[in-house]
Amino acid sequence: MLEKLSLDGRVAVVTGGAGGLGAAICLSLAKAGADIVVTDFRVEDGEKTAAKVVAAGRKAVLFPADITRSDQVKDTMTKAINQWGKVDILVNCAGIVRGEVPKPFWEISDLEWQRGIDTNLSGAFYCSRIIAKHMVDRQYGKIINIASGFGMRGRRGSFMYNIAKAGVILLTMSLALTLAQNGVRVNAIAPGLFQTLGPKEGYDALAAFIPMRRAGQPSEIGALAIYLASDASDYATGEVFSIDGGALFSGYAPINYVPSIPLNE
Repeated sequence: MLEKLSLDGRVAVVTGGAGGLGAAICLSLAKAGADIVVTDFRVEDGEKTAAKVVAAGRKAVLFPADITRSDQVKDTMTKAINQWGKVDILVNCAGIVRGEVPKPFWEISDLEWQRGIDTNLSGAFYCSRIIAKHMVDRQYGKIINIASGFGMRGRRGSFMYNIAKAGVILLTMSLALTLAQNGVRVNAIAPGLFQTLGPKEGYDALAAFIPMRRAGQPSEIGALAIYLASDASDYATGEVFSIDGGALFSGYAPINYVPSIPLNE
């Protein structure tokens, strides 16, 4: 069974690879045997992620890109395929939470709306669209979209993030149904509170509303990503895997509870 979790010989593109969860996913996939294409607009942090992958014994390259620009996405995917001849795994992890300050609905500007939707949803669409034909032609591929529990649950004052993440979930399901007979599996991960930025004490305070009484560690989402990227998950498609310490479905957290510190994907 364990051999099915091996990613030896696989090539993975991870968007948002410079962020806390993205970097953890890159490193986890690398430790399972994959070579990694790190994609992010944050060059310095992206280079750090690539260096960690190399230190773990795998190959890595950083292709800086703004995933809200379809031309840059196309250029990145073309480079990735040219680099190693294929892309087996796509992880759409790029997203933003910071910057969405709750305000009256009627005060949300067009720019704020477009930025939130494009970063959290359109980017996943652009990346999936450009790589889908390549995967269909090879009759093999794994696409993993990073959604959120807030894509399945309302949150007062949060429009772009909630709506975009709900869109990511439906994008996952629609892609899964469309590509199921072409050897391409599409699934989503819906993270809860993960300790990425800021002091541990802040996360410990927020964890009072989580049944497991703690925030998740980035390596824990990496382990789930390995499963979904590997042959072990070949019969899973169109699924949303919640990993949040039981917070979403327990009913324990109050409906209007909003973390007071920024989360990072």
